[in-house]
Amino acid sequence: MRSSTRLERAAAVAALESRLAAGQTQRQAAAALGVARSTLQGWRNAAASANPALPASCAAVLETPAGIGWLQRLVLAAVFVITLRAGAGVRMVCEFLELSGLSGVVAASYGSQQALTAVVEAAVVAVAEEQRAQLAAGMAPRQVAVCEDETFPPATCLVALEPISNFIVLEQYAEDRSAATWTAALRGALAGLPVEVIQGTSDEAKALCRHQRHDYHAQHSPDLFHVQHEVSKATSLHLARQVKQSATRLAAAEATLQEVQAAEQAYQAQRPHPPGRPPDFAQHRQAALATWGAAAVEHEQAQAHQAEARGLLRALGQLYHPYDLASGVAQPVAAVAARFAAVWTRLQRLATVADLPARAHAHLAKAERVTTELLDTLAFVLATLQAKVEALNLPADLEEAMHLHLIPALYLERVATRTTHAEQRQALRVRSAELLAPLRQREHPLQRLPAAERARIEQVATDCANLFQRSSSAVEGRNGHLALFHHGCHRLSARKLAALTAVHNYHSRRPDGTTAARRFFGRAHAPLFEQLLERVPLPPRPRRHRPPPPRQPYLLPVAA
Repeated sequence: MRSSTRLERAAAVAALESRLAAGQTQRQAAAALGVARSTLQGWRNAAASANPALPASCAAVLETPAGIGWLQRLVLAAVFVITLRAGAGVRMVCEFLELSGLSGVVAASYGSQQALTAVVEAAVVAVAEEQRAQLAAGMAPRQVAVCEDETFPPATCLVALEPISNFIVLEQYAEDRSAATWTAALRGALAGLPVEVIQGTSDEAKALCRHQRHDYHAQHSPDLFHVQHEVSKATSLHLARQVKQSATRLAAAEATLQEVQAAEQAYQAQRPHPPGRPPDFAQHRQAALATWGAAAVEHEQAQAHQAEARGLLRALGQLYHPYDLASGVAQPVAAVAARFAAVWTRLQRLATVADLPARAHAHLAKAERVTTELLDTLAFVLATLQAKVEALNLPADLEEAMHLHLIPALYLERVATRTTHAEQRQALRVRSAELLAPLRQREHPLQRLPAAERARIEQVATDCANLFQRSSSAVEGRNGHLALFHHGCHRLSARKLAALTAVHNYHSRRPDGTTAARRFFGRAHAPLFEQLLERVPLPPRPRRHRPPPPRQPYLLPVAA
């Protein structure tokens, strides 16, 4: 037989009080409510018992149905936020209940709160599974890209998410990170979803590349950050050391020159001059000037080499786009290949002129080898974009408007949101607005289409603008977030990991108020926490604390 919850007990006690006030006896009220009289009396006495941790008026309110409901929300919110959002443990929940005084009306022991935490995690996972099934039932078929990576503490954890919505598709522990394991895990995670993976963004791990290319027949898009990181490893440390060493030599040369000048001034000021031939200050000064000049040139060259390397590193990021960021015109793959070749040539020449070690040249060669895959990704994006636009069966002028104006404008706006420099961000948005301006004119053919058709064209253009994925930073950020939970909890159980995934997908919101699930499925869903309130009851009352027996002194004399 199911035991009654505290809310049900509070409602029964409130109904009992109402019936007693109307003149009924306890037996009559108990019969009407269907509860034994002794049980009702026990509930009534427990509700009326004084709570020393809270004022009497507050304790009385917390025994009403409304007070129990508010108390349930407060306690579950504490467990939810502290353990699933902040990464702290059950003991922090217990401390919160003790300090707030709620330990007088809610069991605050570690055992009771640990059991509640387990129930909350299981309920979160169950709600997420139900919402996934409901949202997938009405989801339109989609082609998606996934960003994939592994995180290791304390065991291998496979993580894959859809970068546009930031929806975590896969997050689970695995025995290994082989291609077969990745493929089986991703297929299981996508079961029941009408999505097709056409692109995977990751590092150059062989298992991930094979999993994406051969098992899923998807385009493998290298992470540009790893290319830039290899270039940085090849140049930054060595060039910084050269700048520092040349600065030290320049400072020493300046000090020597100043010493020579000071010695000459001291000699000239001395009257009378000491006997003997005077020192050849001119020769000493000329030698010190020559040394200082050579050191200054060396330092200037080292700084120039460092600035050039940084500029070339930024150039790799600026040129790797399907559209030119300044004009918004689509970049032919051959043109991007020529710009890549120019950058690699300058980097190799810089490495030679700066006399970088052999390992620096190896890092540059490793980064340059990825160029072919970068260009393949650009070709894939442009071909897929062309196919998506042709599938709309639009007139030639509208297709041209999409290729020359709409898609480039949306892409530049997307890049602007990810740009950290204010001037560049503003320039990108200005150019995006300029590309959109002709399409917003009343006489443009797009404006004569029905609203539903315009919305469909805009959605396809948005999908095309989002197609190019050159970074897996989203999954890297998720791995860092999980590392904080691993650090605090030492090990996450499979249930805890699934609960954290569910909270990320169905609870965390962006400033626009949307969750990752809302963006991925294209439909709204019920709030996760509100569903927890319907499933997880309030913990029981605390046990009465019995004071410990007084401690007897060890040196208490024994009676003879």
